[in-house]
Amino acid sequence: MGERPVSSENSQENSREHSPESRPGHSPEGTGETDAPAVPRNRGVGMLIITAYGIFAVSSTARALYQLIVHFEDAPVAYVLSAAAAAVYILATLALARTSAAAWRTALVAVLVELVGVVGVGLWTVLEPRLFADATVWSHFGQGYGHVPLVLPLIGLFWLLRHRPDARRAPAARAAQESVHESVQESETRE
Repeated sequence: MGERPVSSENSQENSREHSPESRPGHSPEGTGETDAPAVPRNRGVGMLIITAYGIFAVSSTARALYQLIVHFEDAPVAYVLSAAAAAVYILATLALARTSAAAWRTALVAVLVELVGVVGVGLWTVLEPRLFADATVWSHFGQGYGHVPLVLPLIGLFWLLRHRPDARRAPAARAAQESVHESVQESETRE
């Protein structure tokens, strides 16, 4: 009673309504890509990277403060570079912990500065050792820290580039979702 006969047109609409492409979170092109948010870069392995940066931020800051306050006259270049390294680690830690596009750009710059700093200071300590009466975090390419300061920015860059925000995809995904929503509304008003 009151049931509509099933026509081929209605069955096609039903199959489209229940197909994976019509569900929210799936692209209408059927590419299999979803517009649902992926795991944020500050979760999972990203949290381990942030933790490593946090440890270096705290340890290099404590080291730099102690060196600057107690022994500044012994090796001023080394201690100022230690403070610069600490600032870079703090900035990288804070930027990596956030998920915005601006934080991603800030983290990218901080990690690139860190890589240039490790390589530059590492070369400088090899070529001009007399300027470095005491070691810095980045001396001899982070040798005093098991070369972790040399490896960490490479891991950080890899992670950031794998989790870069794609500003072009967001409006397209939103437009596709709105198109599906409008189609659903139109089909509901026809019924």
